[in-house]
Amino acid sequence: MPATIDLHLHTLASDGRLTPTELVKLAVTQGLKTISITDHDSTEGLAEAYEAAKEFPDLRIIPGIEMSADIPGDEVHVLGYFLDYHDEEFQATLTEFRRGRVDRAKVMVEKLDALGVHVEWERVLHFAGDASVGRPHIALAMVEAGHCEEPKDAFDVYLGNDGLAYYDRPKLAPAEGVELIKRVGGVPVLAHPTFMNDMEGGIAALKKVGLVGMEVYYAKYDDDTVRHLARLARQYDLIPCGGSDYHGLGNSDEQLPGTLGPPEETIAALEEAAAKAKAG
Repeated sequence: MPATIDLHLHTLASDGRLTPTELVKLAVTQGLKTISITDHDSTEGLAEAYEAAKEFPDLRIIPGIEMSADIPGDEVHVLGYFLDYHDEEFQATLTEFRRGRVDRAKVMVEKLDALGVHVEWERVLHFAGDASVGRPHIALAMVEAGHCEEPKDAFDVYLGNDGLAYYDRPKLAPAEGVELIKRVGGVPVLAHPTFMNDMEGGIAALKKVGLVGMEVYYAKYDDDTVRHLARLARQYDLIPCGGSDYHGLGNSDEQLPGTLGPPEETIAALEEAAAKAKAG
């Protein structure tokens, strides 16, 4: 049965391919009632999304974000929900993170060129539009140039964390990422936990620094994985969240919004946690 809640969605404000308006309309078409737009290091898409949602009074949008953090030998992504995203200091920090993404992308394009995989920087910028440049934009330029069939193929060989053209950028420590989200009244949630090299160790470490939830109902997970993660969420007293992680990149196996999502009680638990965070 399709979900009515999707708490992990991306737009053109970061590395998605749909405008916030287009994403809102797709969410409604998919039967969703509650969504969160969680662009990487950006809340720039939220204003347009809220404006578009005025046409659909039954749709609720929870303000969100997705941020990268470093654990030695690993990278984790932390989602934040119900954050007071208008905070000026918070936005200044996000601006610096987005600049780091652009610098990283330029180096990766140079590394690709050295490998004989040439893409024009101008085409990468074209795919990024007004958003900060990210790896998916490089992947789209590589598809256009005929270097791979689908964006995901570019990650398999060149752009993934172990790829030939990968280049890292400065990131927050996990405790800093969690604290940054909490400082603006948000609820920090671990994204796609199975992507971590030491999943359970990472969950335990992040719980100690203030993690409140973790993705369980992630659209790319099978039933056994969901059940295992649900047990871990109960074990560590974390709110079970989830969504599609939809980008609209055109990969043949990409899951649409609403493919899998958390139950209604997750929203109530997130609201309660957000109220506690805002109360100090």
